[in-house]
Amino acid sequence: MSAVLERPQSLLPSRFSWLMGLYSENYHRLARLFGPQDLAIGSYRSSLDDGLDVRLDVLERHRYTLDLHLTYCFVDRETGEHAPSAQLRMYHDAHMAEVLDCRADRRLVRAIGPLQPARSVFQRRVRMSSFLNRWLEYLAEQGHSIGTLEPATLPFVADA
Repeated sequence: MSAVLERPQSLLPSRFSWLMGLYSENYHRLARLFGPQDLAIGSYRSSLDDGLDVRLDVLERHRYTLDLHLTYCFVDRETGEHAPSAQLRMYHDAHMAEVLDCRADRRLVRAIGPLQPARSVFQRRVRMSSFLNRWLEYLAEQGHSIGTLEPATLPFVADA
């Protein structure tokens, strides 16, 4: 006996569900990689002797959220800003990590081409979250981890 569906169900998640899944994946990658939920407010550095030190700043801690800044420890000569860099918020109760702001290095933009302007807030969030997901994966592949993380001696100075 065969059944006919009145309304075919989509096998793919909705765009919103997909974005929430990306937020969740980013939370778990970040938690496994650096364990920021267990760190005190302050600055931390991960160094692997490759000249590409990573800096993680735990900026604010609240009951259900944690605000972070993730960047490399060098400054883009063209802009004078740390790049790439990302402002992040981890939601402990929902197990999600949202990218609040993300900046790419000018050399990276030249190498991969400029991103087209986002047509919507949703599209911008997808792009920033996808970038964070790939960046966290890359950092893990390079060997960065909570084991390579040490307190940084210099406080974080926000980009102007």
